[in-house]
Amino acid sequence: MAFFAGLPLAFAQQRPQYTQYVLNNYLLNPAVSGIENYIDVKAGYRSQWTGLEGAPVTSYLTLSAPLGQDFIQGDATAMPSGNENPFGRSYTLDYQASPPHHGVGFSIIGDKTGPITQTTIDFSYAYHLGLTSKLNLAVGVSGGLNHISLNTNEITLENPLDPAISNGNNSQWKPDLNIGVWAYSSNYYIGASVQQLLKQNLYFNTSSTVTSSQTVPHYFFTAGLRLPVSDDISVLPSVLVKLIQPVPTTFDVNLKMAFQDIFWVGGSYRKDDSFGALAGINISSSINVGYSYDVTTSALNTVSNGTHEIVIGVLLNNRYKVRSPMHGF
Repeated sequence: MAFFAGLPLAFAQQRPQYTQYVLNNYLLNPAVSGIENYIDVKAGYRSQWTGLEGAPVTSYLTLSAPLGQDFIQGDATAMPSGNENPFGRSYTLDYQASPPHHGVGFSIIGDKTGPITQTTIDFSYAYHLGLTSKLNLAVGVSGGLNHISLNTNEITLENPLDPAISNGNNSQWKPDLNIGVWAYSSNYYIGASVQQLLKQNLYFNTSSTVTSSQTVPHYFFTAGLRLPVSDDISVLPSVLVKLIQPVPTTFDVNLKMAFQDIFWVGGSYRKDDSFGALAGINISSSINVGYSYDVTTSALNTVSNGTHEIVIGVLLNNRYKVRSPMHGF
């Protein structure tokens, strides 16, 4: 049996998954580009199903920045000062929608699963406009290149001339295109996006006999709610629904409890896959850190020691010295 007989199933979910997606929705939706009035830089590392040889390992670097003086230099009621807690009740009451502005972004994501490594490099653009005095709508697009490579030195084959990889191209560049829309206010957001709009072949063999593996669009639907308990504490539930054919529809549910704008704790659930615990701290108006640990509940729990994920954020040109995002959770 050829080594790549199960390749279509292996590539059913072709983009990485993240437990801390709420800390960086830009990974899922280009419309988030420039949503804050500072330059938001994030680096993340995720080791999935530790203890299982060849399990996915993902790392990324993203940058999101706004363009437009009315937004960057403007209204402190939409962008409160560092003394006002963006998770508090007073911020929700005083909130005003952001002025119309542009956003740009950049991401580089590396994902290695067994002998297959994918690197995606994208640039994004978004436009944010005010629908009402308290509601914004953003539309975004991102595009770039995806590089996929197969390390044949990590493969042991019964047949060294396996037709799935022999005489093939084991290092390929493919175009990448993604779109998204994002509606947000002070206490909720709703987003929808599609990644991998351009269908691409994934097989490594140049022969016409192995042609069944292709990229498929990934549909993401996200929503979050901010529920102030007091001026110092807020509860922040969120959900992510993923539609990726031919695998069944799945979803993630996260719940965070934020204490002022200093630290937060939370939990997560991924359908038929895992439970997770999350915690983070906003060290200053320049840097924050989040960590999560997932306990595997699928059949892999007999060989997996869980999943670790860490996210480090850097806030550049942070004019109002805020510690927490004001238009995200």
